[in-house]
Amino acid sequence: MTTLRNLGGLQVPAIGFGAMVLSPGMYGEIDDDRGVAAIQAAIEAGGTFIDTSDAYGNDAHNERLVGRAIRGRREQITVATKFGLKLSDGAQPHPLEVGFAFEELLVNAEPKYIRGYAESSLRTLGIDVIDLYYLHFPDPQVPIEDSVGAMGELVADGKVRHLGVSNVMPDELRRAHAVHPIAAVQTEWSMWRPVDPELLEAARVLGIGVVPWSPLGAGFLTGTVRNLGADDFRNNAPRFDSDSLKANNASYAALQALAADLGITRSQLALAWLLHQDPAVVPIPGSRTPAHIAENLAAADVTLHPDTLTRIDAVLARLKPVGATLLQDAR
Repeated sequence: MTTLRNLGGLQVPAIGFGAMVLSPGMYGEIDDDRGVAAIQAAIEAGGTFIDTSDAYGNDAHNERLVGRAIRGRREQITVATKFGLKLSDGAQPHPLEVGFAFEELLVNAEPKYIRGYAESSLRTLGIDVIDLYYLHFPDPQVPIEDSVGAMGELVADGKVRHLGVSNVMPDELRRAHAVHPIAAVQTEWSMWRPVDPELLEAARVLGIGVVPWSPLGAGFLTGTVRNLGADDFRNNAPRFDSDSLKANNASYAALQALAADLGITRSQLALAWLLHQDPAVVPIPGSRTPAHIAENLAAADVTLHPDTLTRIDAVLARLKPVGATLLQDAR
């Protein structure tokens, strides 16, 4: 497996690190020292592609945490962040329907606010330039061409190196790329949430990298999730309500035998399978535990034989997860 991968001209490790899990209110409580230690463990293990957002945690908590963790080692790190969910003062919230219990997200990607979003992230992260800047969600009230046009101005001004879009439809990806080169598209993709084949094909044709978020199914694919704490964000997810979780654990237990036969963990199986789908795929799993972080990153060294991939796909074809995901059944 190639150690480095190409996201539309941006070279990054084959597996990145999703920092969202390190903010309180996501997967239960966590202190900042432990969060910083987790990011630094990822960096030491080679996970130097760090993904965050101004919307993770209260008052850009996650960006502040990432900034603290990378201080003094900026040249080693590729920083990706996103905008559009944490609204500027005066920005009108635009509802976007989703499949979680709260039913909608409030977004605003009007061009007049985008420079302010980026400059705020730069200050919070304590860096001079954002390596990869994503539109977090397309704004249903703003043409994506307008949002990406404003993002392109940030590249021209040296505040951003590469642009990305997240949670978009195939046509939105094509329209965005027509305005300014898009390096990467983030989308939910894992063994329990298939990628839109048209989105994947559009990315391939345009030379855009694909960054699967929640590549471990919000932790489900580790095989260790039996119940959730009261302060766990996943309580909003239909797939994690008690009945759905029980049913999903029962059906996806079939993955355990596959992983055992290969001598790897279920997490490594899920990540290695993604890496074998396309050479421009770079998943961004998150974890709070250094041992689990190292385990996830080691999946980049797992080679799956074509016969093994055929076997995996045959098993996955029989599995039907219960409950919607964030965007599934909503867009």
